Amino acid sequence: MTKTSSFSAPKGVPDYVPPGSAEFVAVRDGLLRAARLAGYGHIELPVFEDTNLFARGVGESTDVVTKEMYTFPDRGDRSVTLRPEGTAGVMRAVIEHGLDRGQLPVKLCYAGPFFRYERPQAGRYRQLQQVGIEAIGVDDPALDAEVIAIADAGFRGLGLDGFRLEITSLGDETCRPQYRELLQEFLFQLPLDEETKRRAQLNPLRVLDDKRPEVRAMTANAPLMIDHLSESAKAHFEQVLGHLEALGVPYVVNPRMVRGLDYYTKTTFEFVHDGLGAQSGIGGGGRYDGLMAELGGQPLSGIGFGIGVDRTMLALAAEGKSAGNPARCEVFGVPLGDAAKQRLVVLAAQLRAAGVRVDLAYGGRGVKGAMKAADRSGATFTLVLGDRDIAENTIGLKDMATGEQRQIPLAEVVGVIRESLAG
Repeated sequence: MTKTSSFSAPKGVPDYVPPGSAEFVAVRDGLLRAARLAGYGHIELPVFEDTNLFARGVGESTDVVTKEMYTFPDRGDRSVTLRPEGTAGVMRAVIEHGLDRGQLPVKLCYAGPFFRYERPQAGRYRQLQQVGIEAIGVDDPALDAEVIAIADAGFRGLGLDGFRLEITSLGDETCRPQYRELLQEFLFQLPLDEETKRRAQLNPLRVLDDKRPEVRAMTANAPLMIDHLSESAKAHFEQVLGHLEALGVPYVVNPRMVRGLDYYTKTTFEFVHDGLGAQSGIGGGGRYDGLMAELGGQPLSGIGFGIGVDRTMLALAAEGKSAGNPARCEVFGVPLGDAAKQRLVVLAAQLRAAGVRVDLAYGGRGVKGAMKAADRSGATFTLVLGDRDIAENTIGLKDMATGEQRQIPLAEVVGVIRESLAG
C-alpha cells in the first residue's frame, strides 16, 4: 500500500519539481538575460517589509493593498507584509543604501516569489514568481524604450511570439490633476455602487480598470488621459513610441489601459497573451516619477517592469513550446563492481570539474537497472566500467541517442566527452 503524506502545498502555491523545474529556471533566467547585457545589476530583496512601505508606495486605493496583501504583526507587534510587488522594495533599498547618490541611472534587476491573497486559478497564484528591472534617476524616453525592449527580448529569446505590447501614457503632474477632476465629474454622474464611488473619490483611474461588465458599459464614454496630456507628456510619449519603432519593437496603443498600482505616470505598458484566457497579462510596468519622493527619497524618476515567470510558462505551453533541458545530467556512469565504482566516482569528479554534469548509478543495482536509470536521467552519454575495462585502461562510452558503444582510453575520457558534447 502506497503511503502518502498528510501535508500538501498551501492552496494557490505551485511546486516546481524535476523535470519541470528545468523549464522554470530557464524561463526565469532567460527573461533577465537581456537586462544583464544592458548593465542591470542584481538586487536581492527581503521577502517581507514594513506594511506602510506598500501602503504608501503601491497605493491605499488599490486592490493589492485593500484586498490582497498578506499582512500580520510580528513578535514585536510591528505590522509586516509579504511583498506583493518589487518596485517599492527596490526604491526603499536604493534610498537606504544611498545608491541614488551615485551614478545615474541606477539599473537593477531581481527575481523571486511575491505574495497576493487572490482566488487561485490558472495563471493566478497566491505565491507568484516574478522577475523585474528598475532604472532609476533619469527621465529619458530612450530609457523607457530600453526597459520595454528588454522585456520584449526576454519573451522572444524564449521562443514566445504570440504576445503583444499594449502601451499608453498616464500623464504627468501638470495634466493629471485636471484630468482627475474631469474624470471624477464624469463618474459622479453615474449610478455607481458605494464602494465604487469611494474608489472614484480616492483614485478615479482605478474605476476604468473595473472588470465588471456593468461598470465597463457605464464608463465606455469616459474621458481618457491620453486625450488630455500636457505638451511635455505628449512629447515624451511620442518619443518613446519613436524609439520602439527604431528598435523594431511592435506595439499597440491602448488608451483605456490602467495598471493596478497607483504609482505609475507617463509611459505605462503591458504584455498580453490571448492564449491565457482571462489572465492574459504576462508582464508589464511603467514610469513612476513621484515614487521615490513619496517614500522619503530624492525626487528622482524611475521606470521598470515585472514579468510573471508562471504566466510566461503558461504562454509557452499555449504555443506548444517549452524552454530548458529537463535532463538531469549529460553523462551517467554505470559501474560493474566495487573497483569500478571507486574509479567512476573519481572520474565523475574530474568531469564535473571540467563543467560536465555527471551522475552515477548508486546502491549496487544490476546492469539492467543501472541502464534504465541512465535512460531516465536524460544523459547524452553513458560510461560503463567493469573489471576487464580497468585491466585494459579503457571504458565503454555509449551514445544514448544512437545506442552506439565504443571503447576509449580512460586517460582520454574527459577530453573525448567535452569534445563530443561541444560537437
